[in-house]
Amino acid sequence: MKRHHAIIVFLIGAFFFGLNPLFIKLGYAAGWTLGEINVIQAIIALIVLWTIGIIALRRHPQAIKKLNVKTVLSLVIAGSFTGLTSVLYYGSMQYLPASLAVVLLFQFVWIGVLFEWIFSRKKPNKRTMLSVILTLVGVLFAADAFNGGLTEITLLGFILGIGAAFSYSAFVIFSGRVAVEVPATIRTPIMITGAALLIFLIFPPHVTLNVNAVSSGSLWFYAGCLALCGLILTPLMFAISTPHISAGLATILGAIELPVSVIVAYIGLGEYIAPSRWFGVLLILLAITIGEIKVIWHMIIKPKKSVN
Repeated sequence: MKRHHAIIVFLIGAFFFGLNPLFIKLGYAAGWTLGEINVIQAIIALIVLWTIGIIALRRHPQAIKKLNVKTVLSLVIAGSFTGLTSVLYYGSMQYLPASLAVVLLFQFVWIGVLFEWIFSRKKPNKRTMLSVILTLVGVLFAADAFNGGLTEITLLGFILGIGAAFSYSAFVIFSGRVAVEVPATIRTPIMITGAALLIFLIFPPHVTLNVNAVSSGSLWFYAGCLALCGLILTPLMFAISTPHISAGLATILGAIELPVSVIVAYIGLGEYIAPSRWFGVLLILLAITIGEIKVIWHMIIKPKKSVN
């Protein structure tokens, strides 16, 4: 896969992840708990992704030879970060407005670059640093920090949100490094199995669910939407794209989730978004553009050259 194609696929996955605040907030409003929503979404994701995975295994039988115990275990561990992110991120929205919860999640921007610096010994270049700085400044404006917006952040909400940022950064990094020789349609089901195991460990299904929950179409609808956006499409798109881009770039590109989430909070949830928050969103989009100006330029120019 070409680099600019991988960037587009990654952005699609990040876009869908940005829709999660809408469905989790609506699920809470309908009376469902964090545990009920997480367990049902994990079940739905397992069914959908393993259906895809079984079909993929039949098309690529040689891939089974690459799935040794070490590889499978690595994928399960990497996937557990997805489940942890769901629990922490959705949990933070019990105590914070959706637009602030996503701002805390967005600390993964600098965390991801820091992780790559520490674990890959890849020092960020000046353009990457400028992108990160602009993104963080944009996050402050998006949180309305200069007008007292941070007073809405509770201690527990803050801890859950920051925890989600660290686990999300780990997921983005590992999804691009673990068993990249295995097709994404086979890797992803195994990774989501790790996510589901972690969710089931925190919220045992036999304790969390009851007959009323399992038989409710409302719970299955909201959890299904979350499963589609958070545990199916996003991990699949990331598994396809991240082996072809750096972890630092993936972190910066993931910033597209913030404007999506802020717009969703404004339109779908009716949250008030001050003008300064919109300015923060624009700053983050500018940061993405600066971070990948060369790629964007080639994506625009090269097709024109090929036509001529």
